Amino acid sequence: MIIFKYAEPLARYIQQQKTAGKQIGFVPTMGALHNGHIALIDQSKQATAVTVCSIFVNPTQFNNPSDYQLYPNTIERDIMKLEAAGCDALFLPSIVEMYPNGTTGLEHYDLGYLETLLEGKFRPGHFQGVCQVMFRLLSMVQPHQLFMGQKDYQQCMVVSRLLTLMKSGTRLVTCPTLREPDGLAMSSRNLRLSLHDRQLATTIYQCLTFIKQQLNQGVLWPVIKEKAGKMLTDTGFRIDYVELADANTLQPATDYQGPRVALIAAFLNDVRLIDNMLM
Repeated sequence: MIIFKYAEPLARYIQQQKTAGKQIGFVPTMGALHNGHIALIDQSKQATAVTVCSIFVNPTQFNNPSDYQLYPNTIERDIMKLEAAGCDALFLPSIVEMYPNGTTGLEHYDLGYLETLLEGKFRPGHFQGVCQVMFRLLSMVQPHQLFMGQKDYQQCMVVSRLLTLMKSGTRLVTCPTLREPDGLAMSSRNLRLSLHDRQLATTIYQCLTFIKQQLNQGVLWPVIKEKAGKMLTDTGFRIDYVELADANTLQPATDYQGPRVALIAAFLNDVRLIDNMLM
């Protein structure tokens, strides 16, 4: 695996691969890699000839400064995992490399209503930060295919919108959420959970499973939502939202018959966890 710290030599490497007729797959991450990330690397390796991964903890997408400071850093272990998975290239840029003119007064993207509901509502500015870093990464890597996990369902929708705004030819491939044996969605933030909280964290998955069962039985959404919320608060969670949305638009979908997705975001002490499940 070749490690690049600067965009210019990375671009030269990618151009060489493209000239040789090779398809480029890209997996952007913020490090603290787990098996969910490695599954994305595996998907990329199956679908493309050259897999590029990036590790960059992007400061502009954290609306809570302490969350940024506490984000896990396991870079040595991450490099070993990527090498073992057969990743071809790792892009490991500094903040200055990504934002040479600093992180203030950056461009603004028209994301429409996506910024007004769910994550967009509870984390103002978060999706702008996602677009700012993804625009830069996509411009630098210019992959044929981009691999992202379904756990960040709303982020995938935002990046899909960004690709449209960029008039990009890159194809977004959304891969299923990987879970621990007890159902907890794999996430870098899980490293911040205490042993006790780690056991309680599975309640989110139990809630999503409960929601799916109840919807299949024809129970009305307000009733389900109240019960699911109580399951979380009884466990000690502070809820941001428990919602049911149109899987294609994220608009509220309580009486809707098409594809739906249930989404949850809640704090366990100071760790914010998100998860979702297609209904």
